[in-house]
Amino acid sequence: QVQLVESGGGLVQAGGSLSLSCAASGRTFSAYRMGWFRQAPGKEREFVAGVTSNGLNTYYKDTVKGRFTISRDNVKNTVDLQMNSLKPEDTAVYYCAAGPNIIATIRIPRTYDYWGQGTQVTVSS
Repeated sequence: QVQLVESGGGLVQAGGSLSLSCAASGRTFSAYRMGWFRQAPGKEREFVAGVTSNGLNTYYKDTVKGRFTISRDNVKNTVDLQMNSLKPEDTAVYYCAAGPNIIATIRIPRTYDYWGQGTQVTVSS
């Protein structure tokens, strides 16, 4: 069992930066791949970034490559998402999620077992 709690959302102007953090409870955090997803009003939840259990491999949605960075700390049981050069279209509720360490499905929301409650990110133009 893994419990996830996100923090760090807020309101920022376009071009600005935000850092999201997800704190996990449970002794098996290091066994899970971790992902960040987002959901805007009226849209489906979409993959933003993912990292393998050992932290060595990262994956990104094409539109955030070069702007967002995912990282994890398996000692502190945290996974972070650094977001730079934010755009209004990045506005959404952001969720972290934990799932089995299978790379092939890292972008698919339904393959994750545990989800946080979400944190709102709003980017004004």
